[in-house]
Amino acid sequence: MRRDGYRPQTGRHALASCWLRYYSGLTLLRRVPTAVHFSPSICQGRHFQIISPYLAPVNITSATYLISSPGYQSCPEPDRPEYAFIGRSNVGKSSLINMLCNNQKLAKTSGSPGKTQMINHFAVESASANKSPTQWYIVDLPGYGFAKVSQQQRTRWEKMTEAYLRKRKNLVNVFVLIDSRHAPQKGDLDFINRLGEWEVPFCIVFTKSDKTTQAEAGKNVRAFLDTMRKTWEFLPPHFITSAVKKLGKEKILHAIEQWNAEYTAGG
Repeated sequence: MRRDGYRPQTGRHALASCWLRYYSGLTLLRRVPTAVHFSPSICQGRHFQIISPYLAPVNITSATYLISSPGYQSCPEPDRPEYAFIGRSNVGKSSLINMLCNNQKLAKTSGSPGKTQMINHFAVESASANKSPTQWYIVDLPGYGFAKVSQQQRTRWEKMTEAYLRKRKNLVNVFVLIDSRHAPQKGDLDFINRLGEWEVPFCIVFTKSDKTTQAEAGKNVRAFLDTMRKTWEFLPPHFITSAVKKLGKEKILHAIEQWNAEYTAGG
């Protein structure tokens, strides 16, 4: 797949070839951080739908830990849509996953960075009004950033994560978690740019909005998006969340429900 343009495909790759702007847009988004011009109409087709601004309740009927894998080759069979969560160490990843699944003991939380060391799969089933239950995976990936591990271990994690992100066939979207309490961090921006170079679709989830004032969180979110605009022609969807207040939960689950439907339609 070319890094400097778009090549129409079918199935998982067709689904992954565009973003849908969640809030204002009705505008399909390109996901490569280059100056190449892009026409949103290129992505319009039977696999893509605008995410509705009207949120129907989405209920998680079950969520269970499945397996921890040392590489993408040993991950579960890619027989259903999959959503990965990643961010700097101690960004609140486990708390967010637990909030989405209504299970505070599902993903292990820790105050010590670097506890997630493998590719962790959770089997999830969800249902919404007038729809059959949908089965999908949540994946908890090792954090990047300041975990106190050896350079050899850090390199192993990076290679494992890159191989998973680039080669996992059923990966629909990556949720990149950013701490809303802080100004833009180079490590986060570098990782997002790598996702663009690898042509991996992602959303941004700003976490811990309850840990600071609304004004401060809003300022940091705007600063991060403004920094991205310097190198990205279009911005990805973003969500502002709080695991404590359950802020952003319904919007994220609604987006996943829509993507699940598109994944099924795309075969």
